[in-house]
Amino acid sequence: MGKTDVKKQFGAAVRFHRNLLGISQEELAGRAGLHRTYISDVERGARNVSLESIQRLASALEVSLPGLFSRVGEQTPDRSSVRSLLQDELVDILIVEDSAEDADLTIKALNDIRISNHIFVVRDGAAALNFLFCKGEYSQRKRTDRPQLILLDLGLPKIDGFEVLRQIKGDPRTRTIPVIVLTVSDGDRDVVTSQRLGADGYIVKPVDFQNLSGVTPQLSLQWALLKRVPVVNE
Repeated sequence: MGKTDVKKQFGAAVRFHRNLLGISQEELAGRAGLHRTYISDVERGARNVSLESIQRLASALEVSLPGLFSRVGEQTPDRSSVRSLLQDELVDILIVEDSAEDADLTIKALNDIRISNHIFVVRDGAAALNFLFCKGEYSQRKRTDRPQLILLDLGLPKIDGFEVLRQIKGDPRTRTIPVIVLTVSDGDRDVVTSQRLGADGYIVKPVDFQNLSGVTPQLSLQWALLKRVPVVNE
């Protein structure tokens, strides 16, 4: 999906939720602390919207951040059907992090921007690969239920993060999953190596709102938070 398509779909979703509340563009602008012309541009798909503005719009529209990317149907559903639709469309996020403290900080950062997706945490590289490929302790998981966003620490026990990344990007079943590497520095060889292996971005730990904001435009927020129709080659 191109950038223009994402902007138009996001604009349609904003208009959809605004109409659901029964408020005008001017009232939405006041609630979000934005100009009315800005809201108009967003709804027309003519604005590159920052993560901060998306968060303001989510609060003003009384929906979670992922809720802004719901599909717009031909008929206006009630609130319960909107919630059901969003829950069905939210993707799973996998955090691969051996430090319980760092994992908690990452989850807090996601919660701070009102991401309500299902979040799974595994503590080592072997568990990560088992989770992704439905093996070992995760053999009962459906192969079609793979996460569509992975936050991957590099210093993992059992199998290190580089090898996990190499296997993810080397397998046709998982190579399209966005992988964000979690690193302790943005100037070391780890970043260069992870980019060479196919990482889609990196975040310097600890994860917080600011560094999440910096990486989400690279991914397309809509792609990261809502399910796409997967191409699965089993």
